[in-house]
Amino acid sequence: MLNATWLDTFATLCDVGHFTRAAAAMNMTQPGVSQHVKKLEAQLGQPLLTRDGKSFILTPAGEAVLAMARRRRAEESALRSDLQHDDPDRGQVSIACSGSLALLLYPRFMDFMASAPALSIILEAMPQPRILEGIVAGRFDLGIVNHSPAHPRLEGESVGQDELCLLLPADSAAPRSFAELDALGFIAHPDGYAHADDLLGANFPDAHPGADRLRERSFVNQIGQIPEPVLRGLGYTILPRSGVDAHPGRDRLQVMSLPVPVRHELWLVQRKNRSLPARTRRVRAGIAEALAAL
Repeated sequence: MLNATWLDTFATLCDVGHFTRAAAAMNMTQPGVSQHVKKLEAQLGQPLLTRDGKSFILTPAGEAVLAMARRRRAEESALRSDLQHDDPDRGQVSIACSGSLALLLYPRFMDFMASAPALSIILEAMPQPRILEGIVAGRFDLGIVNHSPAHPRLEGESVGQDELCLLLPADSAAPRSFAELDALGFIAHPDGYAHADDLLGANFPDAHPGADRLRERSFVNQIGQIPEPVLRGLGYTILPRSGVDAHPGRDRLQVMSLPVPVRHELWLVQRKNRSLPARTRRVRAGIAEALAAL
C-alpha cells in the first residue's frame, strides 16, 4: 500500500508546481515536502521527478503516480459526499418475509421504485428460519416473522397482526360442522398444515384430528395459486389475511366466520444496533404502515 500522506504531498506539489508553495499550502517545511517525495520514490523504487532549477519535470512513473493520486482524491471526495448526503431514493434494500406478506407488500414497493428510479428493492419469500438466518448473515436488511427474535444479534418490533382466514367460494354455504368442512377437502400448501392446526384446533377442539389427518384435496406450492381451487369450488384453504386481501379474486372468496379468531403477531426484524440508511428507514416505515392496517 502506498503511503497516503506521501502520495497527497506529491499530488499537491504537482498541482502547485513549486516546492516552496507546496510547503506553504500543506503547512509544512520545504525539506519536509522533499522528504515525502524521496520516501515515496523509495517505496516505488523509481524516480518520480527531475529537478529543473526551482521547478521540476515529472518522469513517466511520476505521471502515472499523479494520475492515480488524482483518481484517489476524486474517489475520496465522492465518498465524503455520499456519506454526508444519505439519499432515501437511492441504493438497494433487501427484505425477506412469507409469501402472503410478499403479495401484500410488493405493490407498495413498486410504487416506491416508480417514484425513485435509483432505488432498488429486493424481496424474497421464504420460511421463517431462513429469514432470521439471512438477517444474521447480512443477506437481508429487514425481515418479517411471527415472533420476537431470540438470536442475540437481532432485534425486532411488533408492528401488527395477521389473522388466519378460512376461505370458501363466495357463493358457497358455510359448513355447519367440522365434518361438513372436512368433506369439502383441504387445499394444502407449505404453511397450510400449521395454519390448520392453529385455526381448526381452536375452533373445533373436539373434532379436529390434526392437519396430517385432514381430507386433502390438493397441494399448491405457489402462494398466488392457492386460492384458485377454492374459487372453483374444489375445497377450502386457510391463509393469512395478508394473502387474502392481496389476491385479485378477493371479491369471489368468502372468509368463514368462526367463533375463535386466531391472529399471528408480525415482528419487523433487523440486526441489533444497526444504524439504517435513509432508504431502508423509508421502506421500513412503509412496511410498518401496511402491516398496521391489516
